[in-house]
Amino acid sequence: MLSYQQASAPTASQQTRKGYKRNSPRLLMPDLYHAPALTLTVLLIPAFGYLYYRSRDIRTLLWLCGFCCACLEMVLLYTMSARGLSGDVYPSMAAAGQTALLLGTALFLGSLSPLSFRIGRLRILYVIVYTAPLIVYSILLYGVYHGTTPGNPQFLLFPALGLMAYLFALAWSLDAYRIPRWLGVFVCLTIGGLVFWACFVSGAAEALRLIEAANLFMTALLVGFAFRRFSPGGVLGILGFLGWSLMGVRNLPAVTGSPVLELHLVQIIVMSRVVAAIGMILLALEDELAANKSAEERERRARRELEAYSRLVLTRRHLEDFDRQGNEICETVAAHSRFSQAALVVLRAGRYRLAGAAGFDPATTRALEELVDRFPPTGFLISASAPSAVDESPTVVLDLEPWLWPGDDLRRLGLTSVLAVPMINRAVTEGLLMLAGAPASRAVPIRADDLLPIEMLVSRLQATRSHTMMFEKLTNSEKFGHLGQLAATVTQQLNNPLTVILGYASMLDGTAALDQQDRKAVEAILAESRRMRTTLESLSRISRPQPDQLAAVSVAELLTDLGELHRQDFLQRSIEFRLSIAPNLPRALCSPQQLRQAVRHSLQFAMEVVESPDTDPGHPKTIRLEAASEGGLVQIMVAHSGPGFLNPERAFDPHLPPQSGTESAGLNLSLCASILRDNDGRASAVNFEPHGAAIVLELKSA
Repeated sequence: MLSYQQASAPTASQQTRKGYKRNSPRLLMPDLYHAPALTLTVLLIPAFGYLYYRSRDIRTLLWLCGFCCACLEMVLLYTMSARGLSGDVYPSMAAAGQTALLLGTALFLGSLSPLSFRIGRLRILYVIVYTAPLIVYSILLYGVYHGTTPGNPQFLLFPALGLMAYLFALAWSLDAYRIPRWLGVFVCLTIGGLVFWACFVSGAAEALRLIEAANLFMTALLVGFAFRRFSPGGVLGILGFLGWSLMGVRNLPAVTGSPVLELHLVQIIVMSRVVAAIGMILLALEDELAANKSAEERERRARRELEAYSRLVLTRRHLEDFDRQGNEICETVAAHSRFSQAALVVLRAGRYRLAGAAGFDPATTRALEELVDRFPPTGFLISASAPSAVDESPTVVLDLEPWLWPGDDLRRLGLTSVLAVPMINRAVTEGLLMLAGAPASRAVPIRADDLLPIEMLVSRLQATRSHTMMFEKLTNSEKFGHLGQLAATVTQQLNNPLTVILGYASMLDGTAALDQQDRKAVEAILAESRRMRTTLESLSRISRPQPDQLAAVSVAELLTDLGELHRQDFLQRSIEFRLSIAPNLPRALCSPQQLRQAVRHSLQFAMEVVESPDTDPGHPKTIRLEAASEGGLVQIMVAHSGPGFLNPERAFDPHLPPQSGTESAGLNLSLCASILRDNDGRASAVNFEPHGAAIVLELKSA
């Protein structure tokens, strides 16, 4: 490649510029060789643009800008050489071309080594502070001094600018990034010495040419160390930038003394630009293919992980049985995820306990058991104090230091921070799954798709555990309700005959004709009858259970929970479920557990009705759960699209079927009405026209 200074300087034989240009094949042939190389490079520019449009990668954008600068320099050089122009006549064109080439080589460097340093809060890239004095160097040399090295003292300005760039380059090489620190420092010191030697011996233009060649040589090294793969893109990229960097040796005496050698060297330099551009395009394509392959592999691994988690059979009968599955859950996570260690922590009886662990040694497991017992039962992981492990992910980085005691085994074992996937239900953390032991975490950082299957598993665990807890409470409530009904029936059946026995025994006791033995027998009958009366009175109190302490209950949250609890039943039975809650609904004054039981009885009754044989098969099966407030009362309506009540006034009579085909539902509705009465409320039934009915539960507003 020709420099602007050579293209414009006269020969020693004092030929005219026109004759020199016309008769010298040494200048014409390289200029002609520039045309196809320039055309190929320009044609490759849209490929970089398309790759950047697809990937939005900053590195690809810098490559695009770098080759655009190189093409601009080639266009200006070819124009000046073909028209016989000189830098003396068009210094702005010469300065623009040389500065474009310098800026392009700096962009290649910055794309592969994006290191920076801080000044206060400001982060500055090394490539900026390194290139800025060199740009001033190029503009002064070609724009002001027309490519000719000035005399002292103006000449000292160029070594000063070079020294500034050299110091930043040395600091850049000391901040090891991809290449070994010793290699970067060695290349920087060696090339820096050559540049300063060339500046004082051969002039400022030759020094700038060596700087550009050094940038290209370092780019070739960075391509090899950054990508670290033997591929067509890597090989072509290294060869292209190495060949391009030969521009630094073109003015050696051994080259300039042989026109043929110089011609071949110029051809290699020019063609190397095309090879470098092709190599960088292939590298970008290889990176995209590798990213697609990695994404497919992650997707397959996530699918296998989800399949493994879906095979977990979680019990829904008792909460203790659910918590006993902690070891199985943790072993599944450790076997199929990126994390080799997992621990499940649950909130039980107001304290956090370790339900299961996998991948930890026994000493670590014991230390974890002691640690989780120190977690506060309220407000734990609710605030945003713990940072997210990945953007827009519920998984957080949990620092265990606040709960570690001096000399704690976990600190000695090096486990002071874990990833945690919390199970948060409203304002309470019901548990969390702790993760540790991710392999190669620095080389392959944790991604959102690595955590997504585990987060879905934790969501399933939370939903199942909440369902189990609610089901257990409802089951206990139903057991006590049926026990109360049985106690009431037994009391009613035994109380009347016992009254008769007491009456006759009292009459016999007052008779004076009884002898001593008969009187003792009558007194024994009276004593045992009174004891039985006391027992029946106690049983009667059990049959009328007092409601729990009344509290202000959020009806909206309670109905939402019940809707989610029965949503699977609605889907399995092909029932359309609609939930409608009035805005700003006040709280109801009642027992939350008993209200939940009453609504659940009403929903079960509605499901039985819409599936009864009397329901029109062509009519859609619909259940509506609505809540509103009116006149200081909170009204909950459970409506269905099935047949109406036979007698709405006696719908809650346990001895009368409320609807045909629902003989077993009378007791449930009777319990529902009893619950509302115990909570100072009222239950009623209404029919709709032409079909459908509803149960209305009314409670006082808090």
